[in-house]
Amino acid sequence: MTDLRSRVIGWAGRKYIQRKQKKGVDLLSLLPESTLMPLRRTGLDPVPELGHKRGTEPIARLKLPFGLRAWLVTGYDEAKEVLAAAGKFSNDYTNLVGTAGMSAEQNPGGLGFADPPDHTRLRKLLTPEFTMRRLNRLTPRIDEIIEDQLKAMAAAEGPVDLMQSYALPIPSLTICELLGVSYADRADFQRLSTVRFDLFAGAGASFGAISESLSYLMEIVKKQRESPGDGLLGMLIKEHGDEISDVELAGLADGVLTGGLETTASMLALGAIVLLRDRETFERVRDDDESVNPFVEELLRYLTVVQVAFPRFAKEDVEIAGARIAKGDVVFVSLSGANRDAKLGEDMETFDATREPSSHLAFGWGVHRCIGAELARMELRAAYPALVRRFPDMHLAVAPDELAYRQTSVVYGVDTLPVSLTR
Repeated sequence: MTDLRSRVIGWAGRKYIQRKQKKGVDLLSLLPESTLMPLRRTGLDPVPELGHKRGTEPIARLKLPFGLRAWLVTGYDEAKEVLAAAGKFSNDYTNLVGTAGMSAEQNPGGLGFADPPDHTRLRKLLTPEFTMRRLNRLTPRIDEIIEDQLKAMAAAEGPVDLMQSYALPIPSLTICELLGVSYADRADFQRLSTVRFDLFAGAGASFGAISESLSYLMEIVKKQRESPGDGLLGMLIKEHGDEISDVELAGLADGVLTGGLETTASMLALGAIVLLRDRETFERVRDDDESVNPFVEELLRYLTVVQVAFPRFAKEDVEIAGARIAKGDVVFVSLSGANRDAKLGEDMETFDATREPSSHLAFGWGVHRCIGAELARMELRAAYPALVRRFPDMHLAVAPDELAYRQTSVVYGVDTLPVSLTR
């Protein structure tokens, strides 16, 4: 009876959304404001309502249409408990099939939407490629990419867009190096990633981009099958070719692309805003190498650009912090909310570059913790000092309140960041 009810709800939801899309109705209007609240911010900070929710009800019911039962987790301890409980919660994409127009063909694959044992097998194949020993081979190339972008910015006349000139190219080209993608195929990588996290640009927009990027990556995988290179895809094919299918390889590549491009680009841009509004921190990062690591860790916690973790579906009845979650309920973990919890330390709503690194959840927690966390740290630790040393007089080219932050996006950020490089 429960399965029948779920199918009916899913069918009704799909039909309703399809009608709204044909009429050009903004899908934001389908959701209560309380549902969107975890994705809202005021500048760099989550809206105050998120902190209030964490203080009063760290795990609470979330209103969704079509009778779907959902929960929002905002407390740090509660978030860790959910994220660590892979045996009790499922990430499998099939939980979403039939909901809000999502089909089985749009499954992005990869680690984020997989459960053990498939997740365990795929992560075991990927993990050796993300050890510091393997990643260190990318260090010279990351430094070259950064230097090339700085030179191009220095040669530009007038203000430059730091997002397009610096924040986006660094992770994009780094991921291409990691995967072993040819230069001819690199331009499409940026386009195919950016739209993925504009969650409500249209119910099918984000998942349509998933289908397109998977088709594109399948062609790259086929090329690698024919002639394996020295990048991640080539190495997986050479070492585990018989153990992994083309669909799985494309899904893993897609996960690396979307997990490491938009997130790191947003971090670089928003972190630059933090530096430009705090001259003391700007000078510390410029002059003191020892300050860079704690600066980056605090920035990861404070910004938490991935605002909400992949949805979790309860595989059984679960009780967390007094909340009784029923089998089949969907749980959304607010990483930005959990990372501001006072349990992590004092005054966590503010940025403090001198703060001792905390056990933040910017990369998630448990078996689904971001496998590319160390690569992201490598890029951030290299890019920030290089930027402020090359352009010590850099400042915003617009008033701070004119910056256009993204609205209602899983990955928070700005699309443009105009800066002047000289006084």
